[in-house]
Amino acid sequence: MRRTPIVDALQAEEATKEIKICGWVRTRRDAKGFSFLEMNDGSCLKNLQAIVDESVPTYEIIKDVTTGAAVEVLGELVPSPGKGQKWEVRATELKLLGTADADDFPLQKKRHSDEFLRQIAHLRPRTNKYGATFRIRSEASFAIHNFYRDKGFFNVHTPILTGSDCEGAGEMFRVSTLPATGVEAPKEGSVFDNDFFGREANLTVSGQLEAELLAMGLGKVYTFGPTFRAENSNTPRHAAEFWMIEPEVAFADNEDNMDLAEEMTKYVVKHILDNCADDIELFAKFVDKELMGRLENIINEPFARVSYTEAVELLSAAKKKWEFPVEWGIDLQTEHERYLAEEHFKKPVIVYDYPKDIKAFYMRMNDDGKTVAAMDVLVPRIGELIGGSQREERMDVLLERINEMGQNPEDYWWYTDLRRFGSVPHAGFGMGFERLLMLVTGISNIRDVIPFPRTPQHIEF
Repeated sequence: MRRTPIVDALQAEEATKEIKICGWVRTRRDAKGFSFLEMNDGSCLKNLQAIVDESVPTYEIIKDVTTGAAVEVLGELVPSPGKGQKWEVRATELKLLGTADADDFPLQKKRHSDEFLRQIAHLRPRTNKYGATFRIRSEASFAIHNFYRDKGFFNVHTPILTGSDCEGAGEMFRVSTLPATGVEAPKEGSVFDNDFFGREANLTVSGQLEAELLAMGLGKVYTFGPTFRAENSNTPRHAAEFWMIEPEVAFADNEDNMDLAEEMTKYVVKHILDNCADDIELFAKFVDKELMGRLENIINEPFARVSYTEAVELLSAAKKKWEFPVEWGIDLQTEHERYLAEEHFKKPVIVYDYPKDIKAFYMRMNDDGKTVAAMDVLVPRIGELIGGSQREERMDVLLERINEMGQNPEDYWWYTDLRRFGSVPHAGFGMGFERLLMLVTGISNIRDVIPFPRTPQHIEF
């Protein structure tokens, strides 16, 4: 008999004479001559109760069916007299698929701290909170692909190994086949001449530059993949490995870019509310009691839009004591971003036209010569969710900016070629997928929305 997922059993329209359920035991309660098993198979938040009595041929193994054990139950799906559950299974057969030592199994029927659960990340998907988190992660991923497909975008795959630095920050993970020690630089050339690629190679910090190339032939593209930053930061908002959604659109300017970013954010949030109601309710009840109001606000209210110069004026006038002083030309810090989204506008805000000196070389120079057509989407509790810009399509200006930033134009010959052969205005952005998940769940630490977080001094699992 084929296994029925618990989510399907709970949604059944009528009783079933024969059903097979497999799952992990959350709790076992014993009475005289029978036991109640609360089972979960990860398909939904709710458990399904199975009643196993002494008429079941293998009832003697019930003593080994402890919390965490995996079981297979055959029986009848019948209406449940208990409150809060429509169906239960009356078992006719019980099979123990995998035991769990009751003395060693670390997940018990109590609330565990997030810090403790990070140490057993291989088991935390079995908890209510993290099962819900990773189901929402899956659904959000689907929503993103669906959004772009419906809008005529093509999904493209950009390289994970790269010879260029998109951000110009230099905080990249090097990839090499050279021995870890004992490699001497030659008298002529580079130590990387003998490496696999014959030059220095790194893990990508962004798929943007390559996505631009594809947009110049396909019109509208997006990439959704892993990116890496060798940033020695242990904040709740940073990880060394994370996922990015990066659309690039030909024949588009920064206004189009802001519209797309707002529309995408609203779409994904609404999709999660519509399709993950039970899981979202868990977070609204136990993690962030203001979550539902904030998410409804994102869907129903237009995002505020303000220039960087206006944002600095608002921050300077605020009666706040800033850890990082505010003045024109600084990069906005998280405390500034959150103030704008949480206290001043009380909703997401898009800040645009940033000073050129704090932004990357590829962002289009504005006519004032001081700012670039960049934009960031700032949201409550997170700060920056999306960062993007209209890209510089003018060859002479782009080369000047590359040199200003201390980059070597020869490393970007293929990128500058786009400006030689049919250049057009184009724009795009990057959204941190984990930050999006923090937004929709209310979880405050990025380590808790990615199954196996990679952070400084930590690469377990």
